[in-house]
Formats: sequence, structure tokens, C-alpha cells
Amino acid sequence: MTAVLHAGGPLCSILVDRFGCRVTVMVGGLLSGVGMVASAFSNSLSELYLTAGFITGLGSSFSFQAGVTVLGYYFIQRRALANALASTGISIGMTLWPLISQNLLDEMGWRNTFLIFGGVLLNCCVCGAVMRPVPGKLSALSLKSCSEQSAGGMPNGNTSHHKEQCQSRFTVCSQTLKKYLAFDVFCKNKGYQIYTLGVTWMVMGFVLPLVYLVPYAILNGVEEQKAALLISIIGFINIFMRPIAGLLSGLSVFTGRRIYLFSSAVMLNGLSNLICAVSAEYRILVLYCSVYSVSMSVIGALLFQVLMDVVEMDRFSSALGLFTILESITILIGPPLAGLLVDVTGHFSYVFYASSFFMVTASLFMGLSFCMLEAKNKRKEVNKPLSEDLSKGKYTEVPTEFVPVKNSPPEVIATLYTFSPFRYAQGFAPKRQHWMGVFMRTLA
Repeated sequence: MTAVLHAGGPLCSILVDRFGCRVTVMVGGLLSGVGMVASAFSNSLSELYLTAGFITGLGSSFSFQAGVTVLGYYFIQRRALANALASTGISIGMTLWPLISQNLLDEMGWRNTFLIFGGVLLNCCVCGAVMRPVPGKLSALSLKSCSEQSAGGMPNGNTSHHKEQCQSRFTVCSQTLKKYLAFDVFCKNKGYQIYTLGVTWMVMGFVLPLVYLVPYAILNGVEEQKAALLISIIGFINIFMRPIAGLLSGLSVFTGRRIYLFSSAVMLNGLSNLICAVSAEYRILVLYCSVYSVSMSVIGALLFQVLMDVVEMDRFSSALGLFTILESITILIGPPLAGLLVDVTGHFSYVFYASSFFMVTASLFMGLSFCMLEAKNKRKEVNKPLSEDLSKGKYTEVPTEFVPVKNSPPEVIATLYTFSPFRYAQGFAPKRQHWMGVFMRTLA
């Protein structure tokens, strides 16, 4: 479900481009609710993969990513705080969802639990309905119009027709990739390129503690309910820390420097995993959850805000699609690789060492790369020659003869002509005789 939630970015950007964020959120809520309700009638694990995994994950992708996109249009000055407050919903869900799920499973069974979750997710349609539409936010050419234009100028010959048809298909595909996956932005925008690769590598280790923390605690003698409470502790601290992180990142001190704050949080998150690997006592695990949740709050509050800083808003939807689809790949392969590591070594602690490795290296890559990129841009500005305004001091339209201004007194005409730049543009020096002649004509 989590992998599909991120992988649905390109399809979500298409829906946002054609129908807007409001309709996309409502469609996502409908798909999520239908997927959960259908899961209640599943009879095998493969059916659950289709209903709860694919359908619900795709609907959640539409609602989540369209909601993130519309924030960039609603808020400009306090966009960091808005992103932080919006991401607080994830923290609330992380806190309440495990407790509610366990209670519903014990009291009503898994089928009825899926039905209740389906009804809860249908409320996303209501959330989408109350969104204020954004007028004129995206005006790009649709795929249909691109194909019609490319197919309009084909010759009638068989061989040339086939070649032109292949070329037109390639053109349509390239335009589609540029439009909805932002490959052109990825190739041209170095900041977006660095940030996307860094976050993709970071996610490989970011999700591992959330997956393996509870099994790690249970394996080391912690009770099952106490172990499940660790995730709720992380979510509870996130509820309060994410708005604070949004307020701090919105200060003028961090304007243009949020990427460094984000990299520092990633570094702290990676180093905190070493606490969990050293000891598995419950109080140490609680301390670990506290430090981990603080760094996680900053990461969650700035993840999409930094993306808005490095990409223009008119391309944010497509840039978010490529960003999330690359994340989905590492989210999908990260936990299985960590499970393979546990099977080979026989110790859960190596999972947290691996998570620290991914997080620390991603932090160093993003921080140092953006620092070098900023230094390079400053050198370019310093070495760039001052642009001279060629039109300064020049006159493009110079009359060859003096034309008096109509209905003007003689004094004004003489003064205008004497001090006019047109006179000097004609290439002659003022002469004393000319001055006397003008003066005498004025007196006359």
C-alpha cells in the first residue's frame, strides 16, 4: 500500500492537470473507501493485495499528493507552516491508528474492521469537496492535442508515412514524460536532481525503524502492548513537533537554507538509530523514540517544502510525480532487503545500523552537494561581466532636421533645440554664430 501510495504520483499529476486538485482528492477518497470495503469480502491474501494494497494505495496516493500540491497554491508566505500543520494529520493517524485497529480487531473481527476503515476513508471525499478551487493553475497541452498535432502533418507515402508515424509517437511519448514526469526539470534543474536522488536514497533507511522496531522490542522481552505503544509515542511527539518545526523553518533566517535544516534532521535521524542498536531495554527504546520522533518531525515538515523551494509551482505537480515514484522503488525494496539481512545475520540490530548508513550518507550527499552548488552559483555571479546597456546614451530615432513644436512660443523652441540631445547626436559642435542667430531671431 505504501509503495503504491508513492508510485501513483504520475497518474495523480495527470488527474490534477486535467481536473484539478479538488476532484482528484474526491476520486482518491472514493477509491480508498471502495478498496477497504472490498477487502472485507476478500477470501485470500492475493485478493487483499489487490483491494487493500493496490486500490486503497492508489486512492490514498490521489488524495495525499493532490492535497500536498494544492497547499503550494493556497499559501505563499507561510507555506512551511502550512505544510507542517497538514502533515500533522499523519502524526495523529500514526498515534491513533494502531490502538484503534487493535481494539476493533479484538471486538469486531478483521472483516468488520475493514468496513469501518472504508467508511472513515470515504470522508476524504468530503475533505476534497470543501477545498477551494484554484483558478488557472495549470495550463499545459493535453496528450490528445499533442497526438493530434503530431499526426496532422503526415505525408501520404507508405515508407515515409511509417517513419513519420514512429517519429510522432516518439514525440508524443517524450512530451508526455516531460509534462507528467518532469524529466526535463530533472535534467536541467540541478537542485531538483540532487534533492530527488538524496531523498530516494534516504527513504531506503527511513522506513526501516517503523517496520522493525516492534518486532525488535518483542524479541528482546518487551510485552506486545508496550512494544506497540512505541509507535504511538513517535506519533504523539510528532503531533506537537511538526508545527514547531514549520514555524522555525518559516523564519527569515532559514529562507533559502531549508535544505541544510532538512539535511541536519536526516543526520540526526540516522545517528539516533545507533541508540536503538546499542540496547533494547524499554527505557532506552523510549529515549530512542523521543529523539527519532523529533528528527522525523522536521523531515516530515520540510520534505515537500524543500521540493517547492527548488521547483517552480507550475511544474510542482509533475515534479512531485517523479519524486514519489522514485521513492516508491526504495520503499518497496528497503524492508525486504533488511529482512534478508536479519535472516543472514540473525540479529535485528543490523537493521538499525543499515538505516543509519542510508540516512547519514544521504544527509552528507544533500548537504555537501547543495553547498557546492551554491558556491558555484556565487562564483558565476562574481565572474559574470556587468551587462552594459547599449541603448544608454544612444538615440535610435534622430531627426535629420529640426522640427519645431506646434503651438509653442519661440523661446521654448529655441531652448528645446539648444539643449536637446538630438542636436548633439547630429555630430556638429555648437558655434558662436549660430547662438547669435538664434538669439536675434528670438528677439525679432
